[in-house]
Amino acid sequence: MKTARKLPAEFQAGPFTVAEALQHGVSVRRLRHRSLVALGRGIRSGIPTADVPLEIRARPFVEVNQGCAASHLTAAELLDLPRRHQKEPTHLFHIIRPEGAAHLNRPHVIVHRMKLYDDEITTLNGIRLTTPERTWLDLAETLSVDELIVAGDSCVRMPRPEFEGRDEPLCSIADLQRMIDRHKGKRGLRKAKEAIGWIRVGSDSPQESLLRLAIVRADLPEPEINLPVAASEGGRLVQPDLSYPEYKVGIEYEGESHSEEAQIVRDIARSERYAELGWTEVRISKRHMVNDARSAVAKVRTALTQAGWRPEKRR
Repeated sequence: MKTARKLPAEFQAGPFTVAEALQHGVSVRRLRHRSLVALGRGIRSGIPTADVPLEIRARPFVEVNQGCAASHLTAAELLDLPRRHQKEPTHLFHIIRPEGAAHLNRPHVIVHRMKLYDDEITTLNGIRLTTPERTWLDLAETLSVDELIVAGDSCVRMPRPEFEGRDEPLCSIADLQRMIDRHKGKRGLRKAKEAIGWIRVGSDSPQESLLRLAIVRADLPEPEINLPVAASEGGRLVQPDLSYPEYKVGIEYEGESHSEEAQIVRDIARSERYAELGWTEVRISKRHMVNDARSAVAKVRTALTQAGWRPEKRR
């Protein structure tokens, strides 16, 4: 067989649909060449797809299935929502198909046929997918309550424009509640109803959310989230991950990046700011979060007690 003619540049980065290739002048004969792999009817790829970004891998599978949208774990990954650590095989995609539509059976595609409203579909980088609030509700089918709280916190948090290129949250708590109210009887609804009562605006990471949950469930007061501390005139600002302004206790969760030299310098400066303000800094790391975060809770309880907090007496 002759060497295949080079594909147009737009089809060299990952899978593509046969329809769009034909529109760009690629011949039927070229599409049948052994250098291309068929990923189901109407989809081809000239390179292995395992390391191709999800948005490039998923787009053809959504486009060839009219009326569908990426959903569930696929939509969550596209939206960069926290989810279970284990990744699904790269050849599988979740697609939602409106209730009552014809049955769809395709390789590599997990089809969810269920009620779907027009305002529950959005577009991201040219891909149709479920909105953040609808994706969150769909995740309730498989995630635990705590995982759902973490995902919800991520949906409603205020982003940092300088790092994320947006200045609005993905959705609001009211949007999440609207999904619950709209889809009565949906699988996972009980977990969603439980989770929404724990979702808060402000958490910047899953670990911050899980730390807050552990603190509150240990019968400690609920902390403020990323609330700036007013500095004295000319002083430097400090913004704890979690805090108790009444007791001047700030809690900082330190992820893996805090072992980097530049971050260590910033952390030292932050500790100095706490001292200047007369606050107690509680530093929490990954090792404090094991065993239901008992070590983290103990550190917070000690700091609060030393600052004058006392648990309410049970009647």
